[in-house]
Amino acid sequence: MSEFNKLAQAVFKGDLKGVKAITQELMDNGAKADDIINQGLLGGMDIVAPKFKAGEMFVPEVLRAAKALGCGMELLKPLLGAGGGSLKKLATVIIGTVAGDLHDIGKNLVVLILESSAFNVIDLGVDVSPEKFVEAIKEHKPQFVGLSALLTTTMMAMKDTVEAIKAAGLRDEVKILVGGAPISQEFADEIYADAFCADAIAAKEIATKMLA
Repeated sequence: MSEFNKLAQAVFKGDLKGVKAITQELMDNGAKADDIINQGLLGGMDIVAPKFKAGEMFVPEVLRAAKALGCGMELLKPLLGAGGGSLKKLATVIIGTVAGDLHDIGKNLVVLILESSAFNVIDLGVDVSPEKFVEAIKEHKPQFVGLSALLTTTMMAMKDTVEAIKAAGLRDEVKILVGGAPISQEFADEIYADAFCADAIAAKEIATKMLA
């Protein structure tokens, strides 16, 4: 097994110490930062994704794998800043839990998965008003906007947010992804969102597909 494969396995297992040790070893041996990231760290998340989707891994394990990946990225930061490689960002995503809703576990998992898959994510947090989403789109010029809701009572805040983006003349500039326990494909269609994401892995896969 190559060192890159060992690193991917350590990320998959959420082995923080292992990830640090193997990443450091690869760096000491002159491996390129791009290779360490793509073949090792992101390779680990490529193992996680289908297992999570198939119900063979659960949220705590996915969070631990993402945390392990973060440990490796932390070590690589000096190399990335010094032209020793660069993790090319696929696209920018603005994400938040809509107005009136304070739930963030699902949203945070989406953030971790997207960040570990080379997306630049701007997390607006919870209870985000339509106006805040509009301001953030103007400021960051993202390709995607992710709206999360866990309560049936806050679903309409999603509709209000989509309408505010449209009223600001920004609708054609972004793809709107929606998700959360009460959200369905039917509701996504009803509010004219671009896609319904059943979970964090689906969000990553849909966003990646839309970019292709």
